[in-house]
Amino acid sequence: MSERGQGLIDDLFSAGDARSSWPERLGPGSVLLHGFALLQADELWAGIGTVLAAAPLRHMQTAGGYSLSVAMSNCGSLGWLSDRAGYRYTTLDPLSAQAWPIMPTMFAGLAERAAAVAGFPGFVPDACLINRYAPGSRMALHQDRDERDFAWPIVSVSLGLPAVFLFGGAQRSETALRILLEHGDVLVWGGADRLRFHGIMPIKAGCHALTGPYRINLTFRKAQ
Repeated sequence: MSERGQGLIDDLFSAGDARSSWPERLGPGSVLLHGFALLQADELWAGIGTVLAAAPLRHMQTAGGYSLSVAMSNCGSLGWLSDRAGYRYTTLDPLSAQAWPIMPTMFAGLAERAAAVAGFPGFVPDACLINRYAPGSRMALHQDRDERDFAWPIVSVSLGLPAVFLFGGAQRSETALRILLEHGDVLVWGGADRLRFHGIMPIKAGCHALTGPYRINLTFRKAQ
């Protein structure tokens, strides 16, 4: 973590009782920013609607032919795909044969600010994976290894229903921390934590004022 990033976090910890527990350190390169996206949640939701009108959600398949329980889409110059050919980034949406929708400016700005606060200045995402979790859907423990340069962090924004994030170690067999992610939280992990295994436990049924019966996750990456 950079000295500048450490200073930003220390400032937040000392900013008074109302914000004293806002950033939560989870590891040497990982920070949970509680409520960081709350003020922009409505704008994020509107932007998601615009993106999905051009690139609808779909349940991708694994190389083994299994359908993922989480519905997905992308925006940005690159989009992440999973199908019989494996995991990869592409410039075109295979459903439309068109470029993925342009990443909204405020999406990228939020990710850049969160990364800087967490100690990773200069992060400019070129891919945003949109995940929609219905009750019962989950994400198995995995590593994000399809990016070219692991020096850049992952920035994950949570909207809607809460989720329990599993934050494991360098090996899948290591015991994972269970971390509650709530509406408006932003989780950033990079550096020594960049290749930690992580996942999401099955989502519990509920109804959120903004997203209804779903949890929405925006995952920002620098893929190229």
